[in-house]
Amino acid sequence: MTNKNPLSILFIEDDMIERMKFNRTVSKLGYENKIIEANNGEEALKILEGNSLLPHVILLDLNMPRISGIEFLKRLKGDDRLRYIPTIVLTTSNNQKDLLECYKIGIAGYILKPLKYDDYVDKIGKLLSYLEINQFITT
Repeated sequence: MTNKNPLSILFIEDDMIERMKFNRTVSKLGYENKIIEANNGEEALKILEGNSLLPHVILLDLNMPRISGIEFLKRLKGDDRLRYIPTIVLTTSNNQKDLLECYKIGIAGYILKPLKYDDYVDKIGKLLSYLEINQFITT
């Protein structure tokens, strides 16, 4: 499936295997989105601050070194230029405290990573289908 309007996605994940799995899944599903990878929230903020073209959406892991996903969200949503980028948490944490905190800060969604690869492909496929029909602010 070739998407008509490829999206720019900032994927923030410290685990190399998870980044490879995500890229393989996007490719397997036939999407041609531009994936920008960051190993942690600190690196992601540098990418965002140094880039005039902002991503359409951010996919964020919560459990990362340097600054946590929640700290990244606080900094992102506190920045007038970056606060409107829809951010979806993609994590293994089903901690209700994390879930509530993320929604309080202003996330667009919270997705638990399933253990089985087929379930992961299914969830990412649904997410990308949803994102493809969504309207985004373009800069």
